[in-house]
Amino acid sequence: MLSSKQRAYLRGLANNIPAIFQIGKGGINDNLVKQVNDALEVRELIKVHVLENSLMDIRKACNELVRRTDAEPVQVIGSKFVLYKESKENKTIQLPK
Repeated sequence: MLSSKQRAYLRGLANNIPAIFQIGKGGINDNLVKQVNDALEVRELIKVHVLENSLMDIRKACNELVRRTDAEPVQVIGSKFVLYKESKENKTIQLPK
């Protein structure tokens, strides 16, 4: 569980990164979950864009990916959300205490 200080730090880091995944009308499938897991292992912090034609609400999409990837939700804003998961082998982000 992230503290509010850690969450604020990660939000600052996420400002400069582009959304690397999009959720459309196909929703969240096993392939997307695997790709998100792989990206989280490499990057630790990712941004996901939920398209207007998606049948999923943005918060539901975020919660679904959090549940299926064991990631931490950092921020939900507009049509994007940010996820964080500590990497097992490529740890690059040092969270404040």
